[in-house]
Amino acid sequence: MRYNPGKFHTKKGVRNIDKRYRHEVKHAINYCDMLCIRQRISAVARSDPHAPRGQYEIRSLYFDNDDDKALREKIYGSDRREKFRIRYYNNDTSFIRLEKKSRLDGLGTKYSAKLTKEETQNIIDGDISFMKDHEDSLIRELYLKMNYQRLRPKTVVDYTREPYVFDAGNVRVTFDHDIRMGMGGCDMFSEDFVTVPAGDAPVILEVKWDDFLPGIIRDCVQTRGVRATSFSKYAQCRIYG
Repeated sequence: MRYNPGKFHTKKGVRNIDKRYRHEVKHAINYCDMLCIRQRISAVARSDPHAPRGQYEIRSLYFDNDDDKALREKIYGSDRREKFRIRYYNNDTSFIRLEKKSRLDGLGTKYSAKLTKEETQNIIDGDISFMKDHEDSLIRELYLKMNYQRLRPKTVVDYTREPYVFDAGNVRVTFDHDIRMGMGGCDMFSEDFVTVPAGDAPVILEVKWDDFLPGIIRDCVQTRGVRATSFSKYAQCRIYG
């Protein structure tokens, strides 16, 4: 797989989080590929300090409407698309984030807002009145789209992430594996909530950078016969669930 970093873009937004659009490239690889690339990348990049054990568990609740707007935009490869999700890490419900990921002509950006467990449970239960006048504009935006686009909690996705960072170019390399999908609803806090493997989901190698991708990183992630993909963990879990 060969990388061709394009022109650096910026986006002026109303929020003060992740305003810049970043290059994002995904590759579906197998476990042996991951072991080889991990060995190379760990020799030049450092493990993300937010992953003290080298990896962390992610649980995400994705939103969509009855027409599967987000799913269709992903499958059809729309140049302009967005998706909303709520996620937390390592079963720690004291740190929950609502996130909006936007994609524009191959570049991506992300906005986020803090939610409490109680607020999240209210959203899952359909009690969204608190969102209307919320102090955070992203939560108000989701409230509006839950009304006029009929967005609703759609499915839960679990996976393990191994992240690496490289300062030059503000590069982030991640391996996402053990992808699992929720069964029987979206109540992701329930002790009885069950997840199962998401079919034949591969390992997902993702590389993100700002202005440029350093050659040393480009060389580390080269794998013969592997090309960029638009693989979506959400779409994978919807197809198999």
